[in-house]
Amino acid sequence: CHSIPDSVGLGITTPAGLVVHMSDFKFAHTPVDGWPTDYAKLAEFSQRGVDLLLSDSTNAERPGWTPSEMVIGPAFDKVFAEAPGRVIVATFASLISRIQQVAEATAKHKRKMALAGTSMVDNVKIARKLGYLNIPDEIIVPLDQALQMQDHKVVLMCTGSQGEPSSIVGRLSAGTNRQFDLKPNDTVVLSSHPIPGNEESISKTINRLLRRGANVIYDAMAPIHVSGHASQEEQKLLLNIVRPKHFLPIHGELRQLRAHAGLAMDVGIDEKDVTVVENGQVVELSGGKIKLGERIPGGYVFVDGQSIGDVDYDIMRERGKLARNGIFLIDVSVDKLSGRLLHDPEIITRGFVSPEDAEEMIPEVRQRIMQVVNGGGWDNEKDIVNAVKSYLYEETKRRPMVLVTLSKG
Repeated sequence: CHSIPDSVGLGITTPAGLVVHMSDFKFAHTPVDGWPTDYAKLAEFSQRGVDLLLSDSTNAERPGWTPSEMVIGPAFDKVFAEAPGRVIVATFASLISRIQQVAEATAKHKRKMALAGTSMVDNVKIARKLGYLNIPDEIIVPLDQALQMQDHKVVLMCTGSQGEPSSIVGRLSAGTNRQFDLKPNDTVVLSSHPIPGNEESISKTINRLLRRGANVIYDAMAPIHVSGHASQEEQKLLLNIVRPKHFLPIHGELRQLRAHAGLAMDVGIDEKDVTVVENGQVVELSGGKIKLGERIPGGYVFVDGQSIGDVDYDIMRERGKLARNGIFLIDVSVDKLSGRLLHDPEIITRGFVSPEDAEEMIPEVRQRIMQVVNGGGWDNEKDIVNAVKSYLYEETKRRPMVLVTLSKG
């Protein structure tokens, strides 16, 4: 299993049979931490008879084998040797083996390493205390000391490889990091692969770093990261070793689960013994057979102040619209007998256009409202909303939220 020290797959003995849950995994023939895959344990499970295998599907669409972490060392050597100034390496704070590799490259190139970011500092401290990191004291220096050293002797280890706005790298790219700023000769290494959904954030971060003068190295340019998930050949090898009676691909989008299911059938597992489900679907193992149970509601749970789970997608969609296009608030008072306006509509706009532009548009909006109301033939405030929206779109090609309060007197 990858990333976190001591993470393991599970062999779970249940009254319904033996269930093997592989977690995130890849087969490590040359592991940098010295802990190879325990094939003997997998073979033992196979001899006992595995009733159900649950296996990581992340790389089910990727042919071949996932490369060893060993390829990263030479890539770091090249980056460190060619960097004219500071090297800023961003990775997951939990990826202890990667931090060890950076420390070894730091020592080899006669630099000093400093840690930036609370999670990075805490994880390295704990990992060193427990013996998972072997970094000599003379290699690590306090951040304040590193910032006073010559740039070509410094490595800064930090978080932000996924472009998180609040991370060290995210703040560096935006120019809002308080502890230190980028320098023109800095080399920033993003030692990770984009998690699905983070591609846009990472791309924006890279572009901002480049604008600020940094040299940016990421996985498309050099092998400074390898996946922690098994590719197709490893997935097929696992299936052949374990030979489960039933197979349930997990950890992936539907297309990846389906691809993994196809691999299982390629190695001889009967189609009826392969089950593909999405989040929330209960799968029951009983009497040596798999069947689908009830479906449990699942998805995001939004935390909003003291409220947990009360905010739904409709509310979030409204907030998104407000954030993107702003709002027009209109108060209309009409005579309940004649239906004509009692006074000019009151209009407030926020987040739509500049105050100067709003001053120019509001009189025309009032005029449109007066035409609708005083012209007769209107039924309710929806007619006013439609007229205002139509005008605003004509002028700006944007659609702010328009809310009308209608009172009759």
